[in-house]
This record gives sequence, C-alpha cells and structure tokens, in this order.
Amino acid sequence: MISFPTLFFALICFTRTPQNLSFAFQRARGHQHSPSVRKMSTPSGDTPFTLPTFESQKEYMDYLETVSKLPRGFATGSADGKFVSTEAPSLGELPIKCTIISLTDGATDNWAAVFTTNKFPGAPVLVGKDRLKGGGPLHAVVINNKVSNVCSGGDGIADAELVCESVAASLQLPGGGKTVLPSSTGVIGWRLPAHELAKEIVPKATANLQSESVLSAASAIMTTDRYPKVRSATLRNGARIVAIGKGAGMIEPNMATMLSYILTDVAIPKANLQQMLSDAVEKSFNSISVDGDESTSDTVALLASNHFPLEDENEFRQALEKICVGLASDIVRNGEGTSHVMAVSIKNFPGTEKDARALGRHIVNSPLFKCAVNGNDPNTGRLAGAIGSFMGKFNRDASVDKMSLTLGGRCIFTEGKFVLEGDEVEKELSDHMKEAEYGDSTNYPPHQKCVEIEVDFNSGTSSATVLGSDLSKEYVAINADYRS
Repeated sequence: MISFPTLFFALICFTRTPQNLSFAFQRARGHQHSPSVRKMSTPSGDTPFTLPTFESQKEYMDYLETVSKLPRGFATGSADGKFVSTEAPSLGELPIKCTIISLTDGATDNWAAVFTTNKFPGAPVLVGKDRLKGGGPLHAVVINNKVSNVCSGGDGIADAELVCESVAASLQLPGGGKTVLPSSTGVIGWRLPAHELAKEIVPKATANLQSESVLSAASAIMTTDRYPKVRSATLRNGARIVAIGKGAGMIEPNMATMLSYILTDVAIPKANLQQMLSDAVEKSFNSISVDGDESTSDTVALLASNHFPLEDENEFRQALEKICVGLASDIVRNGEGTSHVMAVSIKNFPGTEKDARALGRHIVNSPLFKCAVNGNDPNTGRLAGAIGSFMGKFNRDASVDKMSLTLGGRCIFTEGKFVLEGDEVEKELSDHMKEAEYGDSTNYPPHQKCVEIEVDFNSGTSSATVLGSDLSKEYVAINADYRS
C-alpha cells in the first residue's frame, strides 16, 4: 500500500535552482529576560517525511522525545488552572491550560503568521493580525485551550491584551504586551477567563520555562486531540526547524491550520519568511479537511531567533514545506473520531489548481462517502455521485467523458462506466479500506496508511492532493457533549 506521503511528495519537490542568498547575520534585539530557564537533557533527531509505525502510546511518546529538541533561543512553559464559565456556571470548575513560547535572547523582527479567513474570527486572531500589520517585533507567544475567545459577551480583545500584558510582566519584556502574540482554542462564545490566566496561570507557566524540548508544549495546547504532534528538521549548518500543531475538529482551514507554531534559529528577513510560510501553507494545511468546518481561531506562526545565518534559502524552504505537509497529515490522522484517512489525488483537471483542490475537499467532505469508508464499504457510487455533484454545480462546461477512478490502485470507473464485476473485486476494495483502518479512539498513530483515491480527468493540466477523514459514531459522541 502507498502511504499518504508518497502521494503528497510532489508537493515538496522543486523546480527551482538552489540559491545561495546572503543576508547580513543578525541577532535578535533586546536583552535576555530575567526569569530562569531550566535546562533538561533531550536527545536530538528529526522526523522523516513518513513517520515509523508504533505499537503503543508509550512507544510513540518515547519517539517524540527524540525529535523534539528546541532550536536555539527558544523556551516553552505550560501550567494548568481552573475557571468557572460565565455562560455555563452550572458546569462548575473547568480545567484550562496556558502555554508560553519565549525567545530567550530578546524580541525578533523576523516572524510571520497566517490567520483564518472565517468572518467571525476570534479576538486573538484580530490582535494577531494587528501585530502583523504593525510590523513590530515579537518576544513571546501565549496559548490557552478550553476557551477560544470568539464573539463573547465581554471585550475579547481587551481580555487577550490583558493576558499578553501578564506574560510581558512575568518575563520582564522591555517591549511590553505588544510583543506577545495571543492564541486561544476551545469553546466558541465563552468569555476568556483572562483574570484567572493573568494572575494565576501565566506566572506558573513562566516558572516552568525550559529550553530543551517542545514536547510538553505540544501536549499542553491540545483540546480534543488524541495525541501531541511534532515535526522537526536539522539543516546542514546545524540550524533547526521545529513545529507543533493542534486540531482535531472544525478542520477545513483556508489559510493555515488550527493552531500551529513553527520555531527556527535561522536568521531570515521578515518579508522572505512571510512568503515562505504562505507558500508552505497553501501546499499543506489548505489541502486537508476533517469535517468541512473552518475554525474561527486558525493561526500559524513562524518565529526566527536568528542564531544561524541563512546559507541556502532553497534548503530552508524545502524543509519548511516538508514539515508543514507532515504536520497537516498528522492533524487529519488525529481527527476527532477518525479511523481512516482518505488521500484523494486529482489529476489532469480541466480547471485551476484551486478548483482541483476544491473537488478533493468536496469528495472527502461527502457525508455518505465518509460513512462508507468508516464501515469499510466500497460503495463507489457515492464517490462518483460526489464528483458528479461538484462538477454539475461548479464546472458545468467541463467534460467528464475521459475520467477514470481508482480505489486502492484498482481501476473502478472508466469511459463512463464502473468496472466492478465479481465478489473478488468487492473484497479487494474492502480489504484496502480495512488495511488503512486504525480505530476511532487510538491515542497514538499506529501507521501512516490511507484509503487511496485517484480521480484522473485526462483532459486538463491541474492537479491537487487532499486529505480527509471518515465519519464515525465517535465523532458524533465527542461533539455532542464537547463543552462538558
């Protein structure tokens, strides 16, 4: 069976000639903050494009320990707390976590971000967009789970800024709260417990800062995620890129991912960094869907601590895109209730690449087809129906006469007709789905296999690959009582 990375590999291949662009080596400005940063001993390694197989949660977590070494100039700290929701006080005290990512040698001018296009963005997204537009430096990132601070009854922006000011005070940041980027994830519509975070939880997170491993931060930012996700790469000169991400539901980003933070110790000018991030996002996080719902809080941020000069821009670009594609696949595989990942490859599409990607999303978001995949039922009529529905609505003039479909490498449709005669074919298709299954509540990724679907129109030049998940009873159960 071909895994998702094999299908998606074309997205990280380049026709560009490597460029040895020289930029003046610069260190981050400012001075080191006074709170102490604990040193730990963490082995250093990188994640391959295709993760290995795992037999248990412990084996997976032990593996993450070996690939989670932070780049130079970064520290992370997390802390737990409790709050009572103003909107639902009958739920009693609820848990909340706060995570801080700090640049230990001072603020950096070299950072980039991409945010949700949802028309009801969270207050932290609005603050983040303002920070990005202003062009000022960043010294820290603060992330809370449980409450997303979106369209709440209070002043969400003031609440987000209060937490940022608390981080600045705890870390003694010379630039104040304006050098802190906020992120929130969780229940939409609830007020952020800003005072609890600012007075009780942020100081504890600051006290827990350490400069060795990003793994504790990857775990702390989770909500309904089943396991933490880390991707990393080491460049030839020893510089590192390390990324973490969270997201399991409301996954169909149109900008970035749910929440993702990419840290590097390479010195890259801000304009270059923003373009690289935007390109990487388009080829990775904009090509996934779990449930077709775009989050109000989606944020991806890329921060550079400027410890190493940029020796090969093409090497960095390729490593960044490889990490983003890998993290995007991890997020789909970790989706709420997901027991199968679908990899839909659209080829020779008679339209734009954006249109080809939209068709891929339409297929992986079809409730009927998602349910069939969940049951290992090769109900291929639902697949053809989803394609026909999309083309009839959005690309009426395009011909589908030459279109062919394959499932698990077997041709199932060509020249306008299905090719499905016999129980042997039915069993082969069902076995392909079963082989890609891994359970809807597994708390680690046992393998990287996918239900592989190829749609070849043989009449155009555009292509795209989209990842999606099946639809299980567990997904419904999780979202039926999410707030409690």
